[in-house]
Amino acid sequence: MIINGRELIKLEPIKDMLTEKHRIHGVSYGLTEAGYDITIEQDVFFGGDRIRVDGEWKDGRFTLASALEEFDMPFDLVGVVHDKSTWARRGLAVFNTVIEPGWRGFLTLELVHHGWQPLHIKAGSGIAQVIFHQIAEPSAYSGKYQDQSRGPVEAKEDRA
Repeated sequence: MIINGRELIKLEPIKDMLTEKHRIHGVSYGLTEAGYDITIEQDVFFGGDRIRVDGEWKDGRFTLASALEEFDMPFDLVGVVHDKSTWARRGLAVFNTVIEPGWRGFLTLELVHHGWQPLHIKAGSGIAQVIFHQIAEPSAYSGKYQDQSRGPVEAKEDRA
């Protein structure tokens, strides 16, 4: 079952959740009809085969970024990160990450620009929608990304 509205506010999987939808830079963020639109911490500019993240240039069409929101997932809730249609219609894909029950920290986002026109995502803009699902049996995440710090976190090797 998808958890939304007052029930989602009560469960508070995101610290200091907004209780309504807001708009900045022409893109919505906050509580939505079916989930929660999270915001991006970095200023990202995709220009052809070059990307500028917070003023630093690199080659490619892929970058890591991070959400401004801090998660503290209840043990009976899982979150699934989805693209926002506003960005998808401009060629941006946000990888569909799963936020495990019991996970805490700041979410790293994987972004790919498939479009041909330059794309500027301003820091603080809504970047992705998280849909929250209740699970049948409570569970607790204990993996390598627990208590992830603010800012994009590179992939970590699996523990032996």
